[in-house]
Amino acid sequence: MTEPAPSTLHHTAKRPTGWLRRTLPPTAGGIGFTLVIALIGYALAGLPGLGSLGQLAWAILIAALYRQLFGYPERIRIGIQFTAKRLLRLAIVLYGLKLNMFIIFQQGLGLMLKDMLSVVFAISLTLLIARWLKADMSLSLLLGIGTGVCGAAAIAAVSPIVNAKESDTAIGAGLIAFLGTIVAIGYTLVQPLLPLTPAQYGVWSGVSLHEIAHVALAAAPAGEDALALGLLAKLGRVSLLIPLSILLMSWMKRTGRIQQRTRMEFPWFLIGFIAASLLGSWEWTGQPIIPLLLQDALSHGASFLLTMAMVGLGLNIHLQALRGVWRPLLAMSITTLLLILLTYAIV
Repeated sequence: MTEPAPSTLHHTAKRPTGWLRRTLPPTAGGIGFTLVIALIGYALAGLPGLGSLGQLAWAILIAALYRQLFGYPERIRIGIQFTAKRLLRLAIVLYGLKLNMFIIFQQGLGLMLKDMLSVVFAISLTLLIARWLKADMSLSLLLGIGTGVCGAAAIAAVSPIVNAKESDTAIGAGLIAFLGTIVAIGYTLVQPLLPLTPAQYGVWSGVSLHEIAHVALAAAPAGEDALALGLLAKLGRVSLLIPLSILLMSWMKRTGRIQQRTRMEFPWFLIGFIAASLLGSWEWTGQPIIPLLLQDALSHGASFLLTMAMVGLGLNIHLQALRGVWRPLLAMSITTLLLILLTYAIV
């Protein structure tokens, strides 16, 4: 193999520095943007009469309002997405420390059965209603999978498998963010009125809401136990994305609609959540291996990271994207309502 010329080597050596110059400011700016809105959300949630929504909901509402008034801050998108994806997953892992593994063993099989019912029900019913409404079936399939599994992440994962148009993927993610946020905020408002224990409410949130962020938003006001169980239930649905994608790939190949192998990213944060739960539950000579004081500090840190991640969710809400897609939106809305009622009856 011919060695590159000295000038090429010199240019190659400088590329990482140039990349850092281009990447670090937008990343830091995006993280700082979410940090500021998270602090405003905390401040508003602490005011009399405004605390019922909680800091997560306020962060989403402020970000959504910003999007409608000023558009998406494209220059710092990389930092916002880093917060909305990476820091969100870190927060979920940290919340695993507060979940006792004995609860997982006690609830595990029942939760997984509820998760499977939720996924099958949401996808099947969305497609049936969409066919009845004569809605776009490609977009409706994406919305059904997003409703049943894990929102925009599921839509993004299956879009290349089902050869979905980029516009359908973008619109589907926007619709999921829009409807899911409204429903999650509604959960926070009705939670004090429901005859459910925090554990039941957390499970209900986890098996019925669209995004992981929506579950965090809805379950957090009910306490740490509700939030931990809600995330556990939701992560069960996330794990079902893998067998669902394999089934979709098999179906697409059988019908001749897929020409290339599609790779999927394994949700490693699911493993991290379970590992953190094991660490949080492990005791040595009658004392937790991770001191309770440290667990509480990490839990508070995770709450703030979640609030920052909500900003990314709010910025995805674009009201103009709702024009012309009312049929798929209606199909998803009806399915969401019936899924809420079904899962409420079985928790």
